[in-house]
Amino acid sequence: MPLTMAGNGDTGTIVKITGRDEVRQHLAELGFVVGTAVTVLSRIAGNMILSVRDSRVALDKGMADRILVEIH
Repeated sequence: MPLTMAGNGDTGTIVKITGRDEVRQHLAELGFVVGTAVTVLSRIAGNMILSVRDSRVALDKGMADRILVEIH
């Protein structure tokens, strides 16, 4: 399911990242790679603050929609 459907405090594993090569590369540079755990810290007006690889990252809804996760 898209990361945007996860609720506050949900943790999941990234199973796929969609989009153009440039978008996937940008997300990978931020730490979003297949097999990595990601936790939703908060949601503000559709934007998300996430914990990935011991870092906090803010993504807008469009970018978060490209990350598909399996919630634990």
